[in-house]
Amino acid sequence: MNETRKPAARRRPNARGKGEQLREEIIVAAAQMLDELADDEALSLRAVARAVSIAATSVYLHFPDRDTLVLAVLQRCHEDLVKAGDAAATASDNPASALRARILAQAAWAQHHPGLYKVLHESKVHRRLGMPFKKVLVERTTTAVQACMDAALAPVDDAAVVTIDLRTAVNGMLAQRINEPDLPWPPADEQIDRFLTKLVGLTPPKPGVARLS
Repeated sequence: MNETRKPAARRRPNARGKGEQLREEIIVAAAQMLDELADDEALSLRAVARAVSIAATSVYLHFPDRDTLVLAVLQRCHEDLVKAGDAAATASDNPASALRARILAQAAWAQHHPGLYKVLHESKVHRRLGMPFKKVLVERTTTAVQACMDAALAPVDDAAVVTIDLRTAVNGMLAQRINEPDLPWPPADEQIDRFLTKLVGLTPPKPGVARLS
């Protein structure tokens, strides 16, 4: 016997001036899905629309395709990483501890949002649309590394090159932990401290220094 299905409940149209609010809701919903999927190619705009209780066509008013929505989510993720790093560094008492705190904040964010971190660094959207906003985190880290050198807490070197080496090590370590979680990983902060010692030249932290939770 055929059943008469009731049409899915639709949210009421946003009042004038509420378009930005809907755009924000779409980004938040997409971010939650990407964190679970860990793959932007698996994201469906229709699924995002259902999560926000709107018609799929309403998503297209704000994002013409999946790539532009993914890019908006990743830009938000990058902004969150920068803010977390800035807050951690500001609470530190010297350039070396500030750099360490910044990197640990990045690792903590990746630990809490593994799917988003994976998409941020492995998405093909980078090749299709570019992610110029990523330069901000690189610049913050370069400035932090240079501050350590200026304070004689690290050997004088090319801060930009040292930063690239450090970021390569940290991002690679975090990516491998996400992709291969069953390996016998040592504590993340211990690995990061080794990177900071070997690549930047910082003195290892004394016992009792705050660790990554």
